[in-house]
Amino acid sequence: MLDVKETPLPGVMLLMPRRFSDARGWFTETWNARRMADACLDFAFVQDNHSFSAEPGILRGLHFQKPPRAQDKLVRCSRGAIFDVAVDGRRGSATYGQWTGAELSAENGHQLLVPKGFLHGFVTLVADTEVQYKCTDVYAPDCDGAVLWSSCGIDWPLPGRDPVLSDKDREAQPFADFETPFVAGPQP
Repeated sequence: MLDVKETPLPGVMLLMPRRFSDARGWFTETWNARRMADACLDFAFVQDNHSFSAEPGILRGLHFQKPPRAQDKLVRCSRGAIFDVAVDGRRGSATYGQWTGAELSAENGHQLLVPKGFLHGFVTLVADTEVQYKCTDVYAPDCDGAVLWSSCGIDWPLPGRDPVLSDKDREAQPFADFETPFVAGPQP
């Protein structure tokens, strides 16, 4: 069983897999190709990523991978909690530059589907947080890119201080300078 909720950005979906609970705990399917295809979410994932963040306020993003190695991502938080964000980076889209976000946690089990053409990032809300996500293409350093986390008007829930960033994220280009490789419509 899978509940799918549309977000304000076309193509970005909040997935809520059903959990089956008993005295031992719970069980859920985080990915089932047939159920996803039945929900018109037909993706061929080829790489799984897993990150660990030790503190709250660690911000990763806003990342993208440009064509020909663009990636769809299915993101979930398997330990702790994050605020996960997608920003529309598709030139010509009615929602270009707009963002949507959702809290993903080990407790709620929700997942965010971030399609090609969208920038992706998240901030940890608690210590010892683990995030896992599936990608439809492998990592390609020559196609990797980032946009400055603070340049899209995102209302990040930060714990009263500046976020902890990688050098790559600290030095990323502002959205106003972003020459998007993405266009509205089906992505390669």
